[in-house]
Amino acid sequence: MGMSRSMIGDMQYSLKLLIIFAAAALAACTTASKPMNQVASEPPLPPITVPEGFQATVFADRLGATRHIAVRDNGDVYVAREFRIERKMFGQEAEWGALIALRDENGDGVADRIETFGPTDVDDEVRIHKGYLYFSSDQVVYRMALDDNLVPQTVAEPLAGGFPMTASHGSKTLAFDKVGNFYVNSGTPVNACESKRMSREAPGIDPCPYLERSAGVWRFSDDKLYQDQVRDGVRYFTGTRNIVAMAWNPWADKLYFVMHGRDSIGMLWPDFYTKQDNAELPAEEFHVAEEGDNFGWPYSYFDPRTNQRMQSPEYGGDGKTKAVGDYKDPLIGFPAHWAPNDLLFHTGNNWPAKYAQGAFIVFHGSWNRMPFEQAGFKLVFVPMQDGLVTGDWEVFIADFVGPAPVKNPGKSAYRPTGLAEGPDGSLYITEDKHGRIWKVSSK
Repeated sequence: MGMSRSMIGDMQYSLKLLIIFAAAALAACTTASKPMNQVASEPPLPPITVPEGFQATVFADRLGATRHIAVRDNGDVYVAREFRIERKMFGQEAEWGALIALRDENGDGVADRIETFGPTDVDDEVRIHKGYLYFSSDQVVYRMALDDNLVPQTVAEPLAGGFPMTASHGSKTLAFDKVGNFYVNSGTPVNACESKRMSREAPGIDPCPYLERSAGVWRFSDDKLYQDQVRDGVRYFTGTRNIVAMAWNPWADKLYFVMHGRDSIGMLWPDFYTKQDNAELPAEEFHVAEEGDNFGWPYSYFDPRTNQRMQSPEYGGDGKTKAVGDYKDPLIGFPAHWAPNDLLFHTGNNWPAKYAQGAFIVFHGSWNRMPFEQAGFKLVFVPMQDGLVTGDWEVFIADFVGPAPVKNPGKSAYRPTGLAEGPDGSLYITEDKHGRIWKVSSK
Protein backbone atom coordinates (compact mmCIF):
# COMPACT_ATOMS: atom_id res chain seq x y z
CA MET A 1 0.00 0.00 0.00
CA GLY A 2 2.77 2.44 0.93
CA MET A 3 4.90 1.54 -2.08
CA SER A 4 2.08 2.16 -4.52
CA ARG A 5 1.49 5.58 -2.96
CA SER A 6 5.20 6.33 -3.34
CA MET A 7 5.17 5.35 -7.00
CA ILE A 8 2.14 7.56 -7.58
CA GLY A 9 3.97 10.42 -5.89
CA ASP A 10 6.98 9.95 -8.17
CA MET A 11 4.73 10.11 -11.24
CA GLN A 12 3.11 13.27 -9.94
CA TYR A 13 6.56 14.77 -9.32
CA SER A 14 7.61 14.17 -12.93
CA LEU A 15 4.40 15.64 -14.30
CA LYS A 16 4.74 18.72 -12.11
CA LEU A 17 8.23 19.33 -13.47
CA LEU A 18 6.70 19.53 -16.94
CA ILE A 19 3.76 21.74 -16.07
CA ILE A 20 5.74 24.20 -13.93
CA PHE A 21 7.77 25.19 -16.97
CA ALA A 22 4.72 25.12 -19.22
CA ALA A 23 2.82 27.34 -16.81
CA ALA A 24 5.55 29.96 -16.97
CA ALA A 25 4.66 30.48 -20.63
CA LEU A 26 0.99 31.10 -19.85
CA ALA A 27 -0.54 34.39 -18.80
CA ALA A 28 -0.97 34.40 -15.04
CA CYS A 29 -4.53 35.68 -15.26
CA THR A 30 -6.09 33.89 -18.20
CA THR A 31 -9.80 33.55 -17.41
CA ALA A 32 -12.59 31.29 -18.59
CA SER A 33 -16.15 30.74 -17.57
CA LYS A 34 -16.95 27.43 -15.87
CA PRO A 35 -20.54 26.26 -15.47
CA MET A 36 -21.56 25.10 -12.02
CA ASN A 37 -24.79 23.29 -12.82
CA GLN A 38 -24.81 19.56 -12.18
CA VAL A 39 -24.76 17.49 -15.37
CA ALA A 40 -28.09 15.71 -15.80
CA SER A 41 -26.49 12.28 -16.24
CA GLU A 42 -24.58 12.50 -12.96
CA PRO A 43 -26.23 10.99 -9.88
CA PRO A 44 -27.38 13.47 -7.24
CA LEU A 45 -25.01 14.00 -4.34
CA PRO A 46 -26.24 13.33 -0.79
CA PRO A 47 -26.94 16.14 1.68
CA ILE A 48 -24.89 16.72 4.81
CA THR A 49 -26.31 17.03 8.32
CA VAL A 50 -25.56 20.07 10.46
CA PRO A 51 -26.45 20.62 14.13
CA GLU A 52 -29.87 21.91 15.12
CA GLY A 53 -30.12 25.65 14.62
CA PHE A 54 -27.94 25.66 11.49
CA GLN A 55 -28.57 25.18 7.80
CA ALA A 56 -26.24 24.05 5.02
CA THR A 57 -26.85 25.15 1.44
CA VAL A 58 -24.86 24.38 -1.71
CA PHE A 59 -23.09 27.54 -2.85
CA ALA A 60 -21.45 25.94 -5.91
CA ASP A 61 -20.96 22.46 -7.31
CA ARG A 62 -18.87 20.29 -9.66
CA LEU A 63 -15.84 22.58 -9.59
CA GLY A 64 -13.18 19.87 -9.52
CA ALA A 65 -10.48 19.31 -6.90
CA THR A 66 -11.32 22.32 -4.74
CA ARG A 67 -9.02 22.67 -1.76
CA HIS A 68 -8.61 25.83 0.34
CA ILE A 69 -11.02 28.75 0.13
CA ALA A 70 -11.05 32.47 0.96
CA VAL A 71 -13.92 34.96 1.12
CA ARG A 72 -13.55 38.68 0.49
CA ASP A 73 -15.31 41.36 2.55
CA ASN A 74 -17.74 41.94 -0.35
CA GLY A 75 -18.68 38.24 -0.38
CA ASP A 76 -16.65 37.19 -3.42
CA VAL A 77 -15.24 33.70 -3.01
CA TYR A 78 -11.88 32.35 -4.20
CA VAL A 79 -10.94 28.68 -4.30
CA ALA A 80 -7.73 26.83 -5.15
CA ARG A 81 -8.33 23.91 -7.50
CA GLU A 82 -5.44 21.51 -7.12
CA PHE A 83 -3.39 20.14 -9.99
CA ARG A 84 -3.49 16.35 -9.77
CA ILE A 85 -3.03 13.15 -11.71
CA GLU A 86 -5.59 10.36 -11.78
CA ARG A 87 -5.65 8.23 -8.63
CA LYS A 88 -8.43 5.68 -8.82
CA MET A 89 -7.98 4.56 -5.22
CA PHE A 90 -9.11 8.00 -4.09
CA GLY A 91 -11.75 8.49 -6.78
CA GLN A 92 -9.66 11.28 -8.36
CA GLU A 93 -9.51 12.28 -12.00
CA ALA A 94 -6.60 14.09 -13.63
CA GLU A 95 -7.07 17.85 -13.56
CA TRP A 96 -5.17 21.08 -14.15
CA GLY A 97 -4.80 23.45 -11.25
CA ALA A 98 -6.44 26.88 -11.24
CA LEU A 99 -7.88 29.61 -9.09
CA ILE A 100 -11.67 29.86 -9.18
CA ALA A 101 -13.53 33.09 -8.46
CA LEU A 102 -17.23 32.96 -7.57
CA ARG A 103 -19.85 35.66 -7.03
CA ASP A 104 -23.45 35.50 -5.85
CA GLU A 105 -24.87 38.33 -7.96
CA ASN A 106 -28.55 38.10 -6.99
CA GLY A 107 -28.17 37.37 -3.29
CA ASP A 108 -29.86 33.95 -3.29
CA GLY A 109 -26.92 32.17 -1.65
CA VAL A 110 -25.77 30.44 -4.84
CA ALA A 111 -22.82 31.42 -7.04
CA ASP A 112 -24.12 32.88 -10.33
CA ARG A 113 -20.79 33.85 -11.83
CA ILE A 114 -17.80 31.51 -11.86
CA GLU A 115 -14.43 32.28 -13.46
CA THR A 116 -11.19 30.30 -13.56
CA PHE A 117 -7.82 32.02 -13.77
CA GLY A 118 -4.21 31.77 -12.73
CA PRO A 119 -1.41 29.28 -13.44
CA THR A 120 -2.10 25.59 -13.96
CA ASP A 121 0.19 24.37 -11.16
CA VAL A 122 -1.87 25.89 -8.33
CA ASP A 123 -1.92 23.62 -5.30
CA ASP A 124 -3.90 23.75 -2.04
CA GLU A 125 -3.60 27.31 -0.89
CA VAL A 126 -5.53 30.54 -1.33
CA ARG A 127 -5.80 33.30 1.30
CA ILE A 128 -6.72 36.99 1.47
CA HIS A 129 -4.50 39.36 3.43
CA LYS A 130 -4.09 43.16 3.37
CA GLY A 131 -5.92 43.55 0.07
CA TYR A 132 -4.02 40.80 -1.72
CA LEU A 133 -5.03 37.36 -2.91
CA TYR A 134 -2.31 34.89 -1.90
CA PHE A 135 -1.91 31.50 -3.55
CA SER A 136 0.85 28.98 -4.11
CA SER A 137 2.28 26.21 -6.19
CA ASP A 138 4.49 23.55 -4.62
CA GLN A 139 7.55 25.78 -5.02
CA VAL A 140 6.38 29.42 -5.03
CA VAL A 141 4.07 31.66 -3.00
CA TYR A 142 2.38 34.42 -5.06
CA ARG A 143 0.10 37.36 -4.43
CA MET A 144 -2.21 39.47 -6.62
CA ALA A 145 -3.59 42.85 -5.63
CA LEU A 146 -7.37 42.72 -5.41
CA ASP A 147 -9.28 45.37 -7.36
CA ASP A 148 -12.95 46.03 -8.17
CA ASN A 149 -13.16 43.01 -10.48
CA LEU A 150 -14.10 39.49 -9.53
CA VAL A 151 -10.94 38.28 -11.27
CA PRO A 152 -8.13 40.69 -10.37
CA GLN A 153 -6.69 42.45 -13.40
CA THR A 154 -3.27 42.61 -11.78
CA VAL A 155 -0.01 40.74 -12.13
CA ALA A 156 0.81 37.77 -9.91
CA GLU A 157 3.89 38.69 -7.87
CA PRO A 158 6.23 35.99 -6.50
CA LEU A 159 6.78 36.50 -2.78
CA ALA A 160 8.76 33.45 -1.70
CA GLY A 161 10.29 30.47 -3.46
CA GLY A 162 13.29 28.19 -3.59
CA PHE A 163 11.57 25.39 -1.69
CA PRO A 164 12.64 21.80 -2.36
CA MET A 165 10.94 19.99 -5.21
CA THR A 166 9.09 17.03 -3.68
CA ALA A 167 7.13 14.04 -4.94
CA SER A 168 4.47 14.55 -2.26
CA HIS A 169 3.51 16.85 0.62
CA GLY A 170 4.46 19.90 -1.41
CA SER A 171 1.59 22.15 -0.32
CA LYS A 172 2.76 25.62 0.70
CA THR A 173 0.02 26.42 3.20
CA LEU A 174 0.07 29.90 4.71
CA ALA A 175 -0.72 31.91 7.82
CA PHE A 176 -0.24 35.61 8.64
CA ASP A 177 0.64 37.32 11.90
CA LYS A 178 -0.18 40.90 12.93
CA VAL A 179 3.28 42.41 12.44
CA GLY A 180 3.99 41.90 8.74
CA ASN A 181 5.07 38.28 8.50
CA PHE A 182 3.68 35.22 6.79
CA TYR A 183 4.42 31.59 7.53
CA VAL A 184 4.88 28.79 4.99
CA ASN A 185 4.73 25.04 5.49
CA SER A 186 7.46 22.98 3.87
CA GLY A 187 6.37 19.34 4.10
CA THR A 188 8.66 16.36 3.82
CA PRO A 189 8.09 13.76 1.09
CA VAL A 190 9.03 10.79 3.30
CA ASN A 191 7.21 8.84 5.99
CA ALA A 192 9.65 8.61 8.92
CA CYS A 193 13.02 9.47 7.35
CA GLU A 194 13.69 5.76 6.89
CA SER A 195 16.90 4.69 5.14
CA LYS A 196 14.94 2.76 2.51
CA ARG A 197 11.65 4.38 1.66
CA MET A 198 8.54 2.59 2.98
CA SER A 199 10.51 -0.62 3.53
CA ARG A 200 9.95 -3.07 6.35
CA GLU A 201 12.12 -2.44 9.43
CA ALA A 202 14.32 0.10 7.65
CA PRO A 203 16.19 2.17 10.28
CA GLY A 204 15.89 5.93 10.28
CA ILE A 205 18.62 8.23 9.02
CA ASP A 206 20.18 10.10 11.94
CA PRO A 207 20.30 13.03 11.75
CA CYS A 208 17.40 13.25 9.34
CA PRO A 209 18.54 15.34 6.33
CA TYR A 210 14.99 16.42 5.46
CA LEU A 211 14.84 18.60 8.57
CA GLU A 212 17.20 21.11 6.96
CA ARG A 213 14.71 22.50 4.44
CA SER A 214 11.42 20.71 5.09
CA ALA A 215 9.42 19.20 7.98
CA GLY A 216 8.78 22.65 9.40
CA VAL A 217 7.46 26.16 8.89
CA TRP A 218 9.43 29.15 7.59
CA ARG A 219 8.72 32.84 8.24
CA PHE A 220 8.93 35.60 5.59
CA SER A 221 8.13 39.31 5.28
CA ASP A 222 4.76 40.04 3.67
CA ASP A 223 6.01 43.18 1.84
CA LYS A 224 9.11 41.86 0.06
CA LEU A 225 9.10 40.15 -3.33
CA TYR A 226 11.41 37.40 -4.64
CA GLN A 227 12.33 35.99 -1.26
CA ASP A 228 14.20 32.69 -1.12
CA GLN A 229 13.72 30.03 1.54
CA VAL A 230 17.44 29.71 2.27
CA ARG A 231 18.47 33.34 1.85
CA ASP A 232 15.49 35.14 3.39
CA GLY A 233 13.34 32.63 5.25
CA VAL A 234 13.60 32.00 8.98
CA ARG A 235 12.84 28.50 10.17
CA TYR A 236 10.16 29.18 12.77
CA PHE A 237 9.82 25.61 14.05
CA THR A 238 10.75 22.07 13.06
CA GLY A 239 9.70 18.44 13.53
CA THR A 240 6.42 18.38 11.58
CA ARG A 241 5.95 15.85 8.78
CA ASN A 242 3.42 17.95 6.85
CA ILE A 243 0.93 20.70 7.69
CA VAL A 244 -2.10 21.55 5.58
CA ALA A 245 -4.21 23.00 8.45
CA MET A 246 -2.59 26.17 9.83
CA ALA A 247 -3.93 29.52 11.08
CA TRP A 248 -2.98 32.50 13.23
CA ASN A 249 -5.10 32.82 16.38
CA PRO A 250 -5.91 36.54 16.77
CA TRP A 251 -6.69 36.30 20.49
CA ALA A 252 -3.61 34.34 21.53
CA ASP A 253 -1.54 36.11 18.83
CA LYS A 254 0.16 32.81 18.03
CA LEU A 255 0.41 30.27 15.23
CA TYR A 256 -1.66 27.07 15.50
CA PHE A 257 -1.65 24.00 13.29
CA VAL A 258 -2.78 20.38 12.98
CA MET A 259 -0.16 18.00 11.62
CA HIS A 260 -0.47 15.01 9.30
CA GLY A 261 1.21 12.14 11.14
CA ARG A 262 3.22 9.24 9.75
CA ASP A 263 1.76 6.18 8.03
CA SER A 264 2.02 2.38 8.12
CA ILE A 265 3.67 1.88 11.50
CA GLY A 266 2.21 -1.62 11.88
CA MET A 267 2.90 -2.66 8.30
CA LEU A 268 6.55 -1.62 8.54
CA TRP A 269 7.17 -2.85 12.09
CA PRO A 270 4.90 -5.90 12.61
CA ASP A 271 7.03 -7.28 15.47
CA PHE A 272 6.12 -4.26 17.59
CA TYR A 273 2.68 -3.19 16.34
CA THR A 274 -0.57 -4.95 15.45
CA LYS A 275 -2.95 -4.22 12.59
CA GLN A 276 -5.08 -2.34 15.10
CA ASP A 277 -2.06 -0.25 16.09
CA ASN A 278 -1.46 0.44 12.41
CA ALA A 279 -4.96 1.93 12.19
CA GLU A 280 -4.80 3.86 15.47
CA LEU A 281 -1.26 5.30 15.48
CA PRO A 282 -0.08 8.00 15.53
CA ALA A 283 -2.20 11.02 16.50
CA GLU A 284 -2.97 13.92 14.22
CA GLU A 285 -1.52 16.59 16.51
CA PHE A 286 -3.15 19.99 17.22
CA HIS A 287 -0.48 22.43 18.41
CA VAL A 288 0.23 26.02 19.32
CA ALA A 289 3.70 27.02 18.13
CA GLU A 290 6.44 29.25 19.47
CA GLU A 291 9.58 30.17 17.57
CA GLY A 292 12.19 27.46 17.99
CA ASP A 293 9.78 24.65 18.89
CA ASN A 294 10.53 21.05 17.95
CA PHE A 295 7.50 18.77 17.49
CA GLY A 296 9.40 15.51 17.27
CA TRP A 297 9.15 14.15 13.72
CA PRO A 298 10.70 11.76 12.70
CA TYR A 299 12.21 10.67 16.00
CA SER A 300 8.93 10.37 17.89
CA TYR A 301 5.17 10.09 17.51
CA PHE A 302 2.22 10.83 19.80
CA ASP A 303 -0.08 7.99 20.91
CA PRO A 304 -3.66 9.37 21.12
CA ARG A 305 -4.80 6.38 23.19
CA THR A 306 -2.35 6.92 26.06
CA ASN A 307 -1.57 10.62 25.48
CA GLN A 308 2.14 9.85 25.53
CA ARG A 309 4.95 10.74 23.17
CA MET A 310 6.74 7.59 22.04
CA GLN A 311 10.05 6.80 20.38
CA SER A 312 9.69 5.99 16.68
CA PRO A 313 10.64 2.41 15.76
CA GLU A 314 13.02 3.73 13.09
CA TYR A 315 15.00 5.28 15.96
CA GLY A 316 14.98 2.47 18.50
CA GLY A 317 11.36 2.48 19.65
CA ASP A 318 9.33 -0.67 20.19
CA GLY A 319 5.82 0.61 20.89
CA LYS A 320 6.55 0.78 24.62
CA THR A 321 9.49 3.17 24.87
CA LYS A 322 8.74 6.81 25.58
CA ALA A 323 10.38 9.43 23.40
CA VAL A 324 13.92 10.51 24.09
CA GLY A 325 14.13 14.24 23.47
CA ASP A 326 12.52 17.54 24.40
CA TYR A 327 9.51 17.59 22.08
CA LYS A 328 6.31 19.54 22.51
CA ASP A 329 3.10 17.64 23.26
CA PRO A 330 -0.11 18.60 21.43
CA LEU A 331 -3.11 20.44 22.79
CA ILE A 332 -5.16 17.54 21.41
CA GLY A 333 -4.16 14.25 19.83
CA PHE A 334 -6.84 13.54 17.25
CA PRO A 335 -7.37 9.99 15.92
CA ALA A 336 -4.79 8.63 13.51
CA HIS A 337 -4.92 9.14 9.75
CA TRP A 338 -7.91 11.48 9.75
CA ALA A 339 -5.87 13.93 7.60
CA PRO A 340 -6.45 17.48 8.93
CA ASN A 341 -6.73 19.78 5.92
CA ASP A 342 -7.79 23.16 7.26
CA LEU A 343 -8.08 25.13 10.49
CA LEU A 344 -10.26 28.17 11.13
CA PHE A 345 -10.85 30.24 14.27
CA HIS A 346 -14.42 31.53 14.43
CA THR A 347 -14.48 35.34 14.59
CA GLY A 348 -18.14 36.04 13.77
CA ASN A 349 -20.72 37.16 16.31
CA ASN A 350 -23.98 35.82 14.87
CA TRP A 351 -23.51 32.18 15.89
CA PRO A 352 -24.32 30.81 19.36
CA ALA A 353 -21.91 32.05 22.02
CA LYS A 354 -20.27 28.63 22.49
CA TYR A 355 -18.58 28.98 19.10
CA ALA A 356 -16.89 32.32 19.83
CA GLN A 357 -13.10 32.07 19.41
CA GLY A 358 -13.34 28.31 18.88
CA ALA A 359 -11.47 26.27 16.29
CA PHE A 360 -13.02 24.41 13.38
CA ILE A 361 -10.86 21.64 11.90
CA VAL A 362 -11.82 19.80 8.73
CA PHE A 363 -10.54 16.25 8.21
CA HIS A 364 -10.11 14.92 4.69
CA GLY A 365 -10.46 11.28 5.77
CA SER A 366 -8.07 8.35 5.93
CA TRP A 367 -6.79 6.04 3.21
CA ASN A 368 -4.57 3.66 5.19
CA ARG A 369 -6.62 1.97 7.92
CA MET A 370 -7.12 -1.29 6.01
CA PRO A 371 -8.35 -3.90 6.79
CA PHE A 372 -10.57 -1.70 8.96
CA GLU A 373 -13.06 0.94 7.87
CA GLN A 374 -11.65 4.30 6.92
CA ALA A 375 -12.19 7.20 9.33
CA GLY A 376 -12.23 10.96 9.46
CA PHE A 377 -14.31 12.73 6.78
CA LYS A 378 -15.54 15.15 9.47
CA LEU A 379 -15.71 18.74 10.57
CA VAL A 380 -14.97 19.09 14.28
CA PHE A 381 -15.21 22.00 16.68
CA VAL A 382 -12.81 22.73 19.56
CA PRO A 383 -14.08 25.20 22.20
CA MET A 384 -11.39 27.77 22.97
CA GLN A 385 -10.94 31.07 24.79
CA ASP A 386 -7.89 33.31 24.37
CA GLY A 387 -6.08 30.47 22.62
CA LEU A 388 -6.70 27.88 25.35
CA VAL A 389 -8.79 24.75 24.87
CA THR A 390 -11.74 25.01 27.26
CA GLY A 391 -13.56 21.70 26.73
CA ASP A 392 -13.83 18.49 24.77
CA TRP A 393 -13.88 18.66 21.00
CA GLU A 394 -17.08 17.65 19.24
CA VAL A 395 -18.13 16.60 15.76
CA PHE A 396 -19.97 19.39 13.93
CA ILE A 397 -20.57 17.49 10.66
CA ALA A 398 -20.15 13.70 10.64
CA ASP A 399 -21.57 12.44 7.35
CA PHE A 400 -19.21 13.64 4.62
CA VAL A 401 -18.38 9.96 4.23
CA GLY A 402 -21.94 9.23 3.11
CA PRO A 403 -24.72 7.00 4.44
CA ALA A 404 -22.42 4.10 5.37
CA PRO A 405 -18.77 3.55 6.36
CA VAL A 406 -16.26 2.75 3.62
CA LYS A 407 -13.05 0.74 3.39
CA ASN A 408 -11.92 2.51 0.22
CA PRO A 409 -11.67 6.32 0.52
CA GLY A 410 -12.67 6.60 -3.12
CA LYS A 411 -16.11 5.33 -2.12
CA SER A 412 -16.78 8.17 0.32
CA ALA A 413 -19.45 10.68 -0.68
CA TYR A 414 -17.15 13.65 -0.08
CA ARG A 415 -13.62 14.46 1.07
CA PRO A 416 -13.78 17.85 2.86
CA THR A 417 -10.74 20.09 2.47
CA GLY A 418 -11.16 23.82 3.14
CA LEU A 419 -12.77 26.36 5.46
CA ALA A 420 -13.45 30.09 5.30
CA GLU A 421 -15.66 32.57 7.11
CA GLY A 422 -17.85 34.96 5.15
CA PRO A 423 -18.54 38.60 6.07
CA ASP A 424 -21.94 37.54 7.46
CA GLY A 425 -20.33 34.94 9.72
CA SER A 426 -21.29 31.98 7.54
CA LEU A 427 -18.89 29.06 7.30
CA TYR A 428 -17.85 27.95 3.80
CA ILE A 429 -16.66 24.36 3.36
CA THR A 430 -15.03 22.84 0.28
CA GLU A 431 -14.48 19.23 -0.73
CA ASP A 432 -12.23 17.91 -3.47
CA LYS A 433 -13.95 14.80 -4.80
CA HIS A 434 -16.72 16.60 -6.72
CA GLY A 435 -15.89 20.25 -6.11
CA ARG A 436 -18.86 21.16 -3.94
CA ILE A 437 -18.93 24.25 -1.72
CA TRP A 438 -21.38 24.50 1.17
CA LYS A 439 -22.39 27.60 3.06
CA VAL A 440 -23.34 26.87 6.69
CA SER A 441 -25.36 29.56 8.46
CA SER A 442 -26.96 29.97 11.85
CA LYS A 443 -30.76 30.15 11.58
